[in-house]
Amino acid sequence: MPRIAGVDVPADKVTWVALMAIHGIGKSSALKICKEAGINPNARMKGLTEDDVARIATILDRSYVIEGALRRQVLQNIGRLRDISCYRGLRHRRGLPVRGQRTRTNARTRKGPRKTVAGKKGVKELR
Repeated sequence: MPRIAGVDVPADKVTWVALMAIHGIGKSSALKICKEAGINPNARMKGLTEDDVARIATILDRSYVIEGALRRQVLQNIGRLRDISCYRGLRHRRGLPVRGQRTRTNARTRKGPRKTVAGKKGVKELR
């Protein structure tokens, strides 16, 4: 497995797909990196030379925020929103959807498993 920017990328995959194993690199970024490095995006990673891998690594270091730095940046942005107590920060703090999704139904991913509230279960009044 070649190691690029501190990440083991899969050697048996096509170059642009293998680059997507790096946090912060998607399909369009991977294709741009391959084009900038002058590498065929459909070539396998195991077929690349050390020089090709080094070119990819320098492009990533120079132009992209990836892996730990990106995760840290995202956490700092969320922390800033929480600190200034804006609407999005409050939603993050409460663990609710941030981008305007409905919460009456759905939103189980953010809210977690259902918390059942005990209520009146069919108690009938006698008259």
